This record gives sequence, C-alpha cells and structure tokens, in this order.
Amino acid sequence: MTVLDDLAVTVRQIASQVGPSVVSVGADGRGSGVVIAKGKVLTNSHNLRDRTTSVAFADGRTEQGSLAGADVDGDLVVLDVDTRDVVPVSFADSTPEAGDVVFAFSRGGHRPRVSFGMVSSVDVAFHGPRGRRVHGGVEHTAPLARGSSGGPITDGSGRVLALNTHRTGRGFYVARPIDAALRATIDDLAAGKSVVRPRLGVALVPPHVAAKLRASVGLQARDGLLVRAVEPDSVAANAGIAEGDLLVAAGDTPLTSIDALYDALAGNEGTLRLSIVRGTEERTVEIDLSATV
Repeated sequence: MTVLDDLAVTVRQIASQVGPSVVSVGADGRGSGVVIAKGKVLTNSHNLRDRTTSVAFADGRTEQGSLAGADVDGDLVVLDVDTRDVVPVSFADSTPEAGDVVFAFSRGGHRPRVSFGMVSSVDVAFHGPRGRRVHGGVEHTAPLARGSSGGPITDGSGRVLALNTHRTGRGFYVARPIDAALRATIDDLAAGKSVVRPRLGVALVPPHVAAKLRASVGLQARDGLLVRAVEPDSVAANAGIAEGDLLVAAGDTPLTSIDALYDALAGNEGTLRLSIVRGTEERTVEIDLSATV
C-alpha cells in the first residue's frame, strides 16, 4: 500500500468511529456539535439562538435540545438532548502541538464532512461572542465548510483534541483544545452549572474612536474606553458611571484597549478601582464585582 492508501484507510476508520457522534445544530444546520456523554451534546454558544434548538443526528433523527450549561464568553455550551444509542466520543490525553496531523468533522447544513490537515499554530488568542479574549486556541489547516463550528478535531486514533470555533481571515480554522481544565468546565456545564464572569454592564467605544469623538467636541485627547451605554441596575450604573465617561485605568493598568479591561476583570470577584474622565474632570470609582458573579 502507498502512503495515500494508508491515509485513506485511516480517514475511513476514524470517520466510522467519530462520524456518528457528530451532529447538526439548528434547523438549518447552522453549526455542528458532538456527543460527549449519554444525553449531552457539546457545541459553540454562538450556534444557539435561544435556550432550545434542534439537533440532527447521523441516522437522520432530529430531536429538540435544551440548554444544560453555558460558558458564553468561552463560546461553549452543553445541550441536554436524547442521544439514544449514539456512542460518545473519547478525549485525547494530550493537547495539539504545531505539526500534528489532525482530522476535522462537521455536519453543517446537515451534510457530514471529514477532512484532514495539520496544526499550523498554537497558543492562538481569539475573541468570544461577547468580545472577551480566549487564550490557548490552536490553528489548523483542515478545510471546513460553513456550519463547521462546534465540530471536533481528532488525532489519528479518533480521540477528540479540540472543538472548532471559527475560520480566521487567512482561511485556517481556530479550535479550542480540550485539556484537563476545559474538561472540568465541560463537566460542570453538563451538570447544569453555567460559567458567569465579572462584567460591568457597559457598551464601550475603542480608544481610537473615543479619541476622535473627544476631539470633535473640543476635549483633550486621552487614551481610554468611551462609555456609549450603561445597563440599568448594573454594577457600573450603581457606581455612577454614565454614558460619555472615559475609562482610562483599571487599578494601575492603563486601559489602552478593550482587552485590557477584560484582563482586569478576569478572575476578579472583589473590588475593581476604575479611573474615569468626565469631560475634563478625573475621578476614581470602586466597582463591587462580587455582585456580578
């Protein structure tokens, strides 16, 4: 047998093993997912439009799935759905490294697909559905069609290495590796425990736009994040932050990007000190983040 013959045999073996566990998410098959346990399907949170969605299986059966747990900022959800006798996938013990050959599965548009490629880059950061930066992604070259987000990539033994999230501007796909820490999070989601992270409750304008808006009304240029809206009864509203305020620092960290604010919020369940410019006046407010988690 040639190398290509060996590859074809491997692909068919993995496809027969993993393919039945890959599902379509949404009536139009807008995304993919994977059966991770009896009655549980893992997919991306951006594939959901509500707390329920249709899930289509390889045998043509369609069931209505409901939300078990969500990590929206991490772009993950687990659905409760009748998986019947579908065999759940198994997870790899290692995480992908650059140069590893991987196999990608999807069922976007209700059409099963399998492809292969290699891990082209590791430790890739990407932004989740609500703008928070997610670290530790892997980029791979396996071609994938529309609707592939939420599908798995596997190693040569058919063990799941990561979950596809989105296509990059270079045409490659970014996937989130399922290491021990993420496995624990997925187990929590399957048990009905959603991940809630500290949030201010504001809509922000990035620094380069904020600088132009301040200049347009004759205000001195300052690096910072301009508040364009505040949610009622949010921690920001309760601290007196208002539309038009410029957030210039979190503690001693200058807020030169929205990512800098998210980094300041990450893992903080106590008090956050924000420096704010309102017009020409600068002041400091204390935000109680414990009220948001």
